[in-house]
This record gives sequence, C-alpha cells and structure tokens, in this order.
Amino acid sequence: MYEPNVVGDWHEYEEHAGLRVRVHRLEQAEPPRGRDDAAEGLTYFALRVTVENRGPERFGIHLEDGQLDVRVGPDGEGAFIDWRNSQFIEGFDVYPLRRVTAVLYAAGPEDALSQVDVQVQLRVDEEWAERRMWTGGLGVTAQPAHIPAGAGRDCLAHQVTAFLRDQAEEGTA
Repeated sequence: MYEPNVVGDWHEYEEHAGLRVRVHRLEQAEPPRGRDDAAEGLTYFALRVTVENRGPERFGIHLEDGQLDVRVGPDGEGAFIDWRNSQFIEGFDVYPLRRVTAVLYAAGPEDALSQVDVQVQLRVDEEWAERRMWTGGLGVTAQPAHIPAGAGRDCLAHQVTAFLRDQAEEGTA
C-alpha cells in the first residue's frame, strides 16, 4: 500500500541514485508581488519543494507548472495556484552535494487549509520520475482529527505530532 510522505520528509528516487526531494515549509504567507484578483476571499500560503543531489553525478532538474498539484480540505478541492508569484526550477543542473528549491504560492478557503496535499512529478534529465505526494496542513500546533480527545501524551500519534511541531519550529529559526 502506498502512503504519502508527511510535509518535511525526504523521498529518495531509486531510479536516480542519490537524488531526493521534499515538500517543506508549508506556511501562511502573502505573495511578494501582491495578491492575484482571482484569489479574492482566499487565504494564501507558501510551500517549498527542494531537490537535493547526494549522488556522484549531476542531474538536470525541471519542476514547472503542471508538475505540481495542490489540493486542500477533506474533499481534495484544487487550490488556487499563483503562477505569477511562484518560482520554479526550469532546466537547472544540480551537481553533487547541491540543492535547488522551488517556491510555490497558493490559496484556498481558510477552513480547508488544515489538510493540504501536494503532488510532485519531477522531470530528471528529460525523463519523468514517479509522482509522489506529501500531506500536511497549516496550524501544526492544532490537535489532529485522528487523535482521540483525551489521548495520553504517550500515544504514538501525539509523539509524532510533537516531533513534527518541533521540526517546524526549528526550520523557521
């Protein structure tokens, strides 16, 4: 059974030795060039997609519009993606021990942003890599819905939530 990555997790590609990718820094943020009129009444957020090369050879990376899909809420509604403000990776050579990052600005209804799914399909040296999904949400400090009310601090779900919150706080420091 395929399970999505959690926002912040690295995913390694077996078909490209040493290449790994992650979706991270999912946070509420206003776009640098101003709001798009089509996003009227929606809450903006930003996320980063980082590709890292830990292998011995360089990879040509493409991560452009159409290779990222963002869905919000329990029904998986499509988020508004602000292509004008987003920064993509367009044909960049990532050499060993180097990284490259794309920044994506999107918007959705505020009450749906506690669940955000991001699907990424890299193009590596003109070949399509397998699609991968990351799941997360804004407001990491909120108690996730799958943790029963009154659950003790020793339950695994609570420990994972605390770990992710600590990692998010360290990443913004």
